[in-house]
Amino acid sequence: MAQPITETHGSDLRRRFEKSKFQGLVWAIARTLLLLGMAFIIVSPLLVKISGSFMSLEDVYDSSVGWIPRRPTLEHYRVVFQFMNYPRSLLLTTLLVTAVSLLQVISCTFIGYGLARYDFPFKGLVFGCVLFTLVVPPQLLLVPLYINFRYFGAFGMGPGVNLLNTPLPFLLMAGTGTGIKNGLFIYIMRQYFKGMPRSLEEAAHVDGAGPFRTFFSIMLPAAQAPLLVIFVLSFAWQWNDYFYTTTIFQAKNDLLVHRYLGVVQDYMLAFREEHGFDAPFEMSTMILNTASLYYIVPLLALFGFLQGRFIAGIERTGLVG
Repeated sequence: MAQPITETHGSDLRRRFEKSKFQGLVWAIARTLLLLGMAFIIVSPLLVKISGSFMSLEDVYDSSVGWIPRRPTLEHYRVVFQFMNYPRSLLLTTLLVTAVSLLQVISCTFIGYGLARYDFPFKGLVFGCVLFTLVVPPQLLLVPLYINFRYFGAFGMGPGVNLLNTPLPFLLMAGTGTGIKNGLFIYIMRQYFKGMPRSLEEAAHVDGAGPFRTFFSIMLPAAQAPLLVIFVLSFAWQWNDYFYTTTIFQAKNDLLVHRYLGVVQDYMLAFREEHGFDAPFEMSTMILNTASLYYIVPLLALFGFLQGRFIAGIERTGLVG
């Protein structure tokens, strides 16, 4: 028989419940403070750049000014917009990065699908070489990369053609699966296609579909999540790359990374030519902060627009955990 709940027993249950509720509240507050602290550490460099981009020279010299400028100005944005030739640089960079990202998505999808669904000699060795590219420092590839595209030719024969200072090296590397971080993208697609059931292909073959129709009609539509992840990551890495970009585009041009790296020097030279003396050192910091915002705003807009689908794609591809 069930024992009746006495008054002492009931008060003990209430105390336990209130204690548990209090512990849960304390843990929730501690977790919130921890997350806010981590978020501040991550966001604080961006906040410093935003604050510095609005500061006038008087605010820099004023020791009482911290984060919020007392005499805000938009002059830095006007100057950087002019010296970065921003509309043209943004357009050219967006076109190049988008083309490279799309080619990387196409090439890595085909390579990953072949490694996942087909058997051929030395398949394990090929996949091992793909993974090995993830640990090779790009500095080791600098000399052979330069020679290859400086004297580009069929099988390395003949005097070759100079492809430097053109977008062709980026497009060739992306289209052949040897671009920036392509090893990771191939691995993502290989793991995703490997996890798809064989019954999908078998059913397509029973219906008379060939390998290409099976890939384009069955397998590819089901891989929208990893395709989006690869495109966003490829776009971000290609946008932020300056090693390959400055190696291939040696002459000064209107790509955004070149304009960003040279905006302070160009401004200082123009200031000296106009005024006859060097600009204050603090101006270079404010110019660089403003140029950084111009540089990263397109990426922030892309992530903000695709944030929900990108996070869902990351979870579906198994890159978390």
